[in-house]
Amino acid sequence: MDSWWELGEGFGFQGNKLELWRIQCPFCLEKGNFLLEHHSEKKKPNSDKKLNFDTYKCNSCAGYILILWSAAEYGFSGGLYSMRVLPYPIRYEEAPEYWPEGVSRFWLQAHRSLHDSNWDAAAVMARSALQAALRGHKADGKNLKQEIEDLGKKGILPPIIQDWSNNVRELGNDSAHPMPDQPPTSRDDASEMVKFLDFLMEYLYTLPKRIEDYRQRKSAD
Repeated sequence: MDSWWELGEGFGFQGNKLELWRIQCPFCLEKGNFLLEHHSEKKKPNSDKKLNFDTYKCNSCAGYILILWSAAEYGFSGGLYSMRVLPYPIRYEEAPEYWPEGVSRFWLQAHRSLHDSNWDAAAVMARSALQAALRGHKADGKNLKQEIEDLGKKGILPPIIQDWSNNVRELGNDSAHPMPDQPPTSRDDASEMVKFLDFLMEYLYTLPKRIEDYRQRKSAD
């Protein structure tokens, strides 16, 4: 976004009202159990567009969150809105709902292992999530290396993502097939692998979802 007035314009959740069931407490991790403590609005000049500034208290642990949200000024039938929440959960409990279940499972385990400082486990789960995502995109090959090459030849993976995918593959292989005297996966390597995994999920799933949502809104106009 180039302006906060763009919040909710073009991408977000269907509807025009904040849905608390989507929001997770960053402290106790319970979802949707909040009480509104304060609400303020800022209206865009010469427009019906407004930014909502809400403070909610978790009914479970009494923690507080701040939510900035806004509905689209012009949208398709049913509306569209988006939000930003602070603080947000540091420990991941779920993946985006439109990701494949198998990919989401390994992605979550990679993040949880990273959060718990289990660097070897994070590396293995990142590699597993990578392979599950590639196979979900019909990658052919007898092993992960060949599957990466196959999607590169098909134009699904650009060269820079192929290179990073092979880095993840190699680091994940070290932890998945260890030698007795092998050094552990470093914190930096595990962290970079999971960060790359997030970029890959954005490229393979989130970006196509945004494009498809945009096309549907345009066709409904």
